[in-house]
Amino acid sequence: MNYRQMTIAELERYLEGKVEITSAEEAMLRDDNRKGVVSLLNRFLRKKELKLLENARLEKMLAEEKILWQKGFSLIAGIDEAGRGPLAGPVVAAAVIFDPGTKIEGINDSKQLSAAKREELFEEIIIRAVDYGIGSASRDEIDRINIHAASMLAMKRAVERLKTEPDYLLVDGFKIPRYPLQQKALTAGDKRSMSIAAASILAKVTRDKIMSNLHNLYPQYGFDSNKGYGTLAHRQALIECGPCSEHRVSFSVK
Repeated sequence: MNYRQMTIAELERYLEGKVEITSAEEAMLRDDNRKGVVSLLNRFLRKKELKLLENARLEKMLAEEKILWQKGFSLIAGIDEAGRGPLAGPVVAAAVIFDPGTKIEGINDSKQLSAAKREELFEEIIIRAVDYGIGSASRDEIDRINIHAASMLAMKRAVERLKTEPDYLLVDGFKIPRYPLQQKALTAGDKRSMSIAAASILAKVTRDKIMSNLHNLYPQYGFDSNKGYGTLAHRQALIECGPCSEHRVSFSVK
């Protein structure tokens, strides 16, 4: 193809649809004396470099899954929760199973992502997952059995909501007590496992929606923005208004 016969706009559209170009094509573009062509080439090469870096990052995040796939496990569920630290609302957990080798660009620990990116990835995860389940433990359960036990309960419920029974569990932080399936707990698992990171996104997005809905009932606490966490404004509202039925009375507000 003779790139010199293409306009800058035509060349931009062409390169947007390409994943790779040959060394001869790259040389031809470098020899083009139009500044716009050089700019397009550099942008294409940078995009390619970023894609390679992202693929390497995802490969690293699949290290735990790869070990298990090689051992014959094919239905690995990653499990994580959201909402251990807030002063109000439920704790929500999710379980996600992917086909072996699945990669989703941009997936990461939910805390490292913007709300908009989490929403975008949420949709892709539920479409591409073999199965997913979401479970929760209420404010009442948190106060009754403590936050750690409630988090484990929410995780157990998330696994039980899967329609496809997993053959292995990768769990963020702690194993689910007395659970019959084989499992491994990973410290900072949402940074080390793509399946767990996906679960963290589903749990976070789901819980954020719950807290936004609770804001409609209790607007004085700002649940739509703080999601129940103990921000200065939230603590001040507690002093002025007292707790609502969604506040965890077992949590200190100091």
